[in-house]
Amino acid sequence: MTYTELLTKRIHIASGMEPADTVIKNCRIVNVFTREIIEGDIALSDGVIAGIGQYTGREEIDAHGAYALPGLIDSHIHIESSHVTPEEFSRLLVPHGTTTVIADPHEIVNVCGLTGLSYMLNAAEKAALDIKFMLPSCVPCTEWEHAGAAVTAADMAEPLRDDRILGLGEFMNAPGVIRAVPAVLDKLAAAKAAGKPVDGHAPSLLDRNLTAYASTGIRTDHEAGSVEEVQQRLRLGLYVMLRYGSACTELEELAACVTPENARRFLLCSDDCHPATIMARGSTDASLRVCVERGIDPITAVQMATLNAAECYHLDDRGAIAPGRRGDIVLVDDLQEFRVRRVWIGGKPVAQDGAYLPETARHDISSVMSSVHVKDFSAERLRLRLTSDHVTVMDLHPGTVLSHRSDAYIRRAPDGDFLFDPAADIVKMAVIERHHATGNLAMALVRGYGLDRGAIALTVAHDSHNIIAAGASNDEMAFAVDRLIDMGGGITVVRDGAVLEELPLPVAGLMSDQPVEWVRDRLDAIHRAAFEELHVSRAVDPITTLCFMALPVIPELKLTDMGLFDVIHSRFVPLEAEETAEE
Repeated sequence: MTYTELLTKRIHIASGMEPADTVIKNCRIVNVFTREIIEGDIALSDGVIAGIGQYTGREEIDAHGAYALPGLIDSHIHIESSHVTPEEFSRLLVPHGTTTVIADPHEIVNVCGLTGLSYMLNAAEKAALDIKFMLPSCVPCTEWEHAGAAVTAADMAEPLRDDRILGLGEFMNAPGVIRAVPAVLDKLAAAKAAGKPVDGHAPSLLDRNLTAYASTGIRTDHEAGSVEEVQQRLRLGLYVMLRYGSACTELEELAACVTPENARRFLLCSDDCHPATIMARGSTDASLRVCVERGIDPITAVQMATLNAAECYHLDDRGAIAPGRRGDIVLVDDLQEFRVRRVWIGGKPVAQDGAYLPETARHDISSVMSSVHVKDFSAERLRLRLTSDHVTVMDLHPGTVLSHRSDAYIRRAPDGDFLFDPAADIVKMAVIERHHATGNLAMALVRGYGLDRGAIALTVAHDSHNIIAAGASNDEMAFAVDRLIDMGGGITVVRDGAVLEELPLPVAGLMSDQPVEWVRDRLDAIHRAAFEELHVSRAVDPITTLCFMALPVIPELKLTDMGLFDVIHSRFVPLEAEETAEE
């Protein structure tokens, strides 16, 4: 059928001259344009909404007075952080009413380069969930670490011409933008030439530095962590994404910033979310519940999860229930709990009462396997040669992925190695390069993790995804790292030279090739072992917190394969405390 013929059919349905393909009857339709609720039917024609009102159809479905929402949009998410592939990710989100996600695949691209992007694009085609991709902007994230690949501005030109690429992903190298580094600005210029938006990433950035960052046309930020940060971003014209993920839940506090005057500049996002989190509490539907609990008007909350995101990303075919828009529709019981009853994507039924309806097919993963290449690793290399008992430590900040720079006095062995003391709550952490077998390895001391025996290691360490490990002894840490190398990537929890729990992640060392339920069960077991056997603090997520301790764009101290890095001052620092430094 030609497009003219499709339009003719749609017009005839809208005007009542012929029956619709499908009519969802007796709805309470949430109109995000006029902020009202309209009782009526929704008529669908070839996956598009033909009309709302009173209609008959070849297929009629009685909504029994349920509220009809536009399909929910998660405005920023990393599929890889769920540890499942796009096909399984669709099974995870769609029953919760999320019909579109704006995904940044910078995890897998940091490991596999543009081969990883190609894999994600192809796998997404097998998902019912409409996955829109942003092109990763910072691969590697900074020059202070080694990733598996490098993507330059010249490399970006061709992917940005691809219609499946919505824009340029979160621009994490804020210092490079502020310093007007030419190679950094070339990437922004590539997005500008392609006419595509750029996502931001500017934690703690304020005042003139934030103004300089925003002056480049960067459109969003999901890293606002305080009321002041939110207000400054809004005043500069940025969209503020309120995050509700597994480790970062700023939405709970920052929902108070939403007012009738500024609500249209807020979006909802997950960023990084584990499958157990989604299966337990939901997806964007969970964010809606938090919004309403925190006093945001329900229809305003729905706007934030639909129309606002669609307008931000120029997705003019969705974000509302209106004639000519895609048939992305979610039926919910009420506008407080947002319990999802049925979901349509492009007019096709895809979920009902928590069940995902489409069959799941998988794309071949062979192009993104065999990603762990480590050189010259041994327990001996984890030994420190400290010259002082006074050391710099990374203090964890519960509920966030921030870490603070602090100092402590520790015990040392005769050769200068750190001696673990359970009473001090300080453990060793190591990052080991795993992409090019460079042999790079760096060490730090972290406080607040709680671990007092055994070790945890994983090949998920944002954003370069080298191996990161924390443990109570060199031997335990080495055993965990060796197990990861043997597995070809994943997560492992060990104690007394034995594996307690593990999750193999053969897809780039980031994702499993198994069903989401299996992954959820393995992650649950890993968390139980971390909390109950290794005594990791329940104030932190034992996996998500650890994997973000390698991200050198999140203040204050982070550890890369090149050393302990001071994010605020953009420099490496020694493990021994700098007695005279004024930080």
